Amino acid sequence: MFAATTYAARRRALADATPSGLIFLPGNREAPMNYTDNTYPFRQDSNFRYFAGHNIPDLALTIDAATGKSQLWGDDISLDHVVWMGEQPSVKELAERIGAQRGGTSAELSALLKKHAAEVHFLPPYRAERKTFLAEHLGAAAGASKELTKAVIALRSVKSAEELEQMDIAVKTSMKMHAAAQSHAAPGQLEAEVAGLIEGIAISANGRLSYPAIVTRNGHVLHNHYHGNVLQKGDLLLIDAGAEAPSGYAGDITRTFAVGAAMTAKQQDIHDIVQKALTDCTAALRPGLTYQSVHLDAGRIITDGLKAVGLMKGDTDEAVAAGAHALFMPHGLGHMIGLDVHDMEDLGEDLVGYDEQVQRSTQFGTRSLRLGKELRAGYALTVEPGIYFIPALIDRWRADGTCADFINFSALEAYRDFGGIRLEDNVVVTETGHRVLG
Repeated sequence: MFAATTYAARRRALADATPSGLIFLPGNREAPMNYTDNTYPFRQDSNFRYFAGHNIPDLALTIDAATGKSQLWGDDISLDHVVWMGEQPSVKELAERIGAQRGGTSAELSALLKKHAAEVHFLPPYRAERKTFLAEHLGAAAGASKELTKAVIALRSVKSAEELEQMDIAVKTSMKMHAAAQSHAAPGQLEAEVAGLIEGIAISANGRLSYPAIVTRNGHVLHNHYHGNVLQKGDLLLIDAGAEAPSGYAGDITRTFAVGAAMTAKQQDIHDIVQKALTDCTAALRPGLTYQSVHLDAGRIITDGLKAVGLMKGDTDEAVAAGAHALFMPHGLGHMIGLDVHDMEDLGEDLVGYDEQVQRSTQFGTRSLRLGKELRAGYALTVEPGIYFIPALIDRWRADGTCADFINFSALEAYRDFGGIRLEDNVVVTETGHRVLG
């Protein structure tokens, strides 16, 4: 946790940005796997943690927008719970640690919310039990506050120096995970053995994975969480895995390497193109640049590279304008990162990643870009170009004649079993340019 003054300042800024009423920020509850006392690993709501710090279940925060008064609500544990959990700090002590006041019990909070339902501001819920709670306490027609959502996004988007220190920790642990994977991975192993190794490193750093790891020889499956394949010599192993620091801040790193062998010339050619996209796009980052334009720059780099190896053709700018590069990179170049690996995605991708000046594209590939708006100092983001050979997509485009003026479909036959390569770093935009985290 940070100092109490940090959380108090954040809450004061949020109150100042909210016209009136009561801001309600509930923390998460434990989620049972199969019965009440056997729970999934607890993960606090990121918005609650940003303003209240504590990674403890069954708490809630309210902020009076008019006065800035902050109250922490929850029930002190019973003696029966002490037997199983040990002594725990009281809610009053937890409130003092973040510069807030003790509110009351959960029952008293329920009464307060029902009494002032028309004046309560809350964020979009993403768990079913929270949706039910809000409907019961604030009415079936209750809707999330767009003003509060925008205010939270504005605050959380710009990372402070102390937040960036935590992100450096997360990224350094993430890099240790990847280094260990490259040293350990060998022919004959299951992908699961490598996945278990990297998760153990995250846990040994007193954290956890910031998202389920992708560890796959089938890198063309973008979000592949299956770990049951046996690695063969020369396989391209794509690992997209990040650690979460004890503070909750996330790392998100991707590397791709050949198992037990040097890359073949074909593999190295594709890797070099992706590496150039990563290097050049990262080097371009600075305040005032839209990330949508950087994404399109990545498309041009990939197009030029694939033209050089005979897989694409034609004018590069025309190819990118037509979206031809998206056959090979059907995702966006990156997204915000912070307390969430896709930072604040629960608040709405378009509100987080776009604005009145930059709208989300409707074109295949670019429409999947989660961050497109103008960059500001303090924004932390991922840069993750990739090239993938997805047989089903290639077959569809070839049958439909999609972008046939820019793609050498016959040459792609030799790449049907290639898989995919993605490389990813985490970067913060600074006043004068950027810094690679970790």
